[in-house]
Amino acid sequence: MSTATAPARRAPEASAPLGPPRPLAGTGALLRFMLRRDRIRFFGWTLGLTMMLVYFSGVLRFVFPNPEDLQTIIGFTASPVGALLGGPGFGYDDLTLDRFLVSQYGLYLITGAGLMGILTVMRHTRREEQAGRAELLRASAVGRVAQHTAALLVAVLMSVVVAVLYGAVLTAQGTDAAGAFTFGASVGAAGIAFAGLAATTAQLTAFSRAGSGIAGTVLGLSFLVRGLGDMSSAQGGDLGWLSWLSPIGWSQQTAPYVYDRWWPLALSLAFAAVCAGIGFWLAGRRDLGSGLIAARRGSPAAAPWLASPFALAFRLQRSAIIGWTLALFASAIAYGSFSQPLVEGFVDAPPELLAIMGAEDDILSGYLGLMGLMMAFFAVIFAILSVQSLRGEELDGRGEGVLTAAVGRGTWMTSWLVVAALAVAWLQFASGVGQAIGASTSTGDWSIFWDVVLGHVAHSPAVWVVLAVAALLYGWLPRLLGVVWVLFGYAFIVGFFGPLFDLPDVALWISPFEHIGEYPGEELSGVAMLVLAGVAVVVAAIGVLGFRRRDLISD
Repeated sequence: MSTATAPARRAPEASAPLGPPRPLAGTGALLRFMLRRDRIRFFGWTLGLTMMLVYFSGVLRFVFPNPEDLQTIIGFTASPVGALLGGPGFGYDDLTLDRFLVSQYGLYLITGAGLMGILTVMRHTRREEQAGRAELLRASAVGRVAQHTAALLVAVLMSVVVAVLYGAVLTAQGTDAAGAFTFGASVGAAGIAFAGLAATTAQLTAFSRAGSGIAGTVLGLSFLVRGLGDMSSAQGGDLGWLSWLSPIGWSQQTAPYVYDRWWPLALSLAFAAVCAGIGFWLAGRRDLGSGLIAARRGSPAAAPWLASPFALAFRLQRSAIIGWTLALFASAIAYGSFSQPLVEGFVDAPPELLAIMGAEDDILSGYLGLMGLMMAFFAVIFAILSVQSLRGEELDGRGEGVLTAAVGRGTWMTSWLVVAALAVAWLQFASGVGQAIGASTSTGDWSIFWDVVLGHVAHSPAVWVVLAVAALLYGWLPRLLGVVWVLFGYAFIVGFFGPLFDLPDVALWISPFEHIGEYPGEELSGVAMLVLAGVAVVVAAIGVLGFRRRDLISD
């Protein structure tokens, strides 16, 4: 009798341990995912910036139908104020509509592209880490820098699309193709440069709002440094080199329709490459979800003064208020220091320049009033970002945690808006003091100090109206909150270029900044200030009502 034995099974061979994925593994898949996620936002940014170009071009062609009409504004465009509001202004000895378009309005399109690059990169990097989704992606076969690379590629693609659209639109209007695509490339290069910057600032802190704030501060400083350099060049000063320290200035130095030089854009691309490289290097030397600037440990018990929604709203906005205060104060001092050279250089100022400043016989008062208006628009940016931060609290789930306590929805939102409104008035006061110090020191006349401060603070009710409109959109239609930037852009164009275009009264009336007066260049209207403050309260209250009625939104 034989016994059959089954053959012994071979033990499965141990598979070789898998190593970490390649640094760029999964970049293509992430890029496709980001593009699909941003399919509406992508076209919103690119087409929005393009429509701004179409609007500016259309308005200029309507206001100045003949080339001879442009000769009436050369005095303004070639002035230090024109350089501050527009740029270096190449080709003004033979001014054409195309040159005026890119020199006076290109600055804002370039700045808008820079903001697009910052927000796009931050949205797909730090924001994903903060929400916890990046950790899930990294658990799969995704390289360490794949997400950052894909985010940069999205921002680069958006910038390239904007550049091509700009060139195509201007060429279709019959302009020189070389100048059209040079201008488009200058705008796109700014978007790429600041996208690279955001790749670095995203590594510094654990919060997307702080990272965006740091990058936004650099964008603001670029605007300021460029303005100081261009003003100095227009006055024949020695500080024109400052414009070459700004990524915005690099784009403007391409001089579309005049020199059509592309080599300054190499500085923008090199800046983007260096910043992106630093960002990748930093990303490999920190833990996921953390920042290189370590967050301070919170106290195990809340301070007694934090026992109210108002105090919490102030605590959450405190860093932004401090940063904006320092930035506006320093900027105002710098702009105020140009007061005396401006007066000396424009004893016989052209009428169009006086019209822009709102002063018929006092160039100094007109300039100081105009600077008060400019600082008010900076305060508007703070106000809109404040409401967007409130939405961020809701999207990230922190607002829900507050509302589970004995805090009503209306109280939570109202507290936030009150802090933002008070901060606006404070920012106007701080910038007014800075402007007054700079102007008084420059002119040697300290009697104008409090007039300058009053001229700045007086714009607060107009800023509150924009804050209230943002609150209205957030309360009822939070996904359309970005539409408030249209009001900001419209008010800015009307405020600074309305007198040049001889706009109808109804077009001026829409802007809340056209009712108060640019003191000390113009008389103040106390009635307008009260009415605007009342309108802001009513509109904000309607927004709070909408927030109380709708569902909370989680990201």
